[in-house]
Amino acid sequence: MKQKRVIVDTGPFVAFLNKNDSYHEWTKSQFAFISPPFISCEAVISEACFLLRSYPNGARNVLELLERELIILPFDLEAESNSIKILMEKYRNVPMSLADACLVRLSEQISESTVCTLDSDFRIYRKNKRNIIPVIMPNRNPDI
Repeated sequence: MKQKRVIVDTGPFVAFLNKNDSYHEWTKSQFAFISPPFISCEAVISEACFLLRSYPNGARNVLELLERELIILPFDLEAESNSIKILMEKYRNVPMSLADACLVRLSEQISESTVCTLDSDFRIYRKNKRNIIPVIMPNRNPDI
């Protein structure tokens, strides 16, 4: 059976690289079963670098995952800006971040994919207007 492609949100990258994060062990266990490369977007990388800015080598470790090709960034924001604008308008009441919109759009582009996230908003978001986005997430998220 072919493994689904996994699109990864900011939270799991931050938790994986920060041993003090409450989801560090959960993320480590999930990543152990996912065959790289992880799929993501520049907005997620930017968020992860920002959130890990005070963690020793935080941003550097994120960028090293890119250099080692453990993360690939196939998303083209310039080409998808209209679709992103539509998604962000549709979910303005959530509100939807740029990174989340990019990941929803990636899930539309990569049909056999699932999103690894700590963000319960992915239970609200829909791909292709009405389809549930398959997710890998903890059963309970106390940070939300």
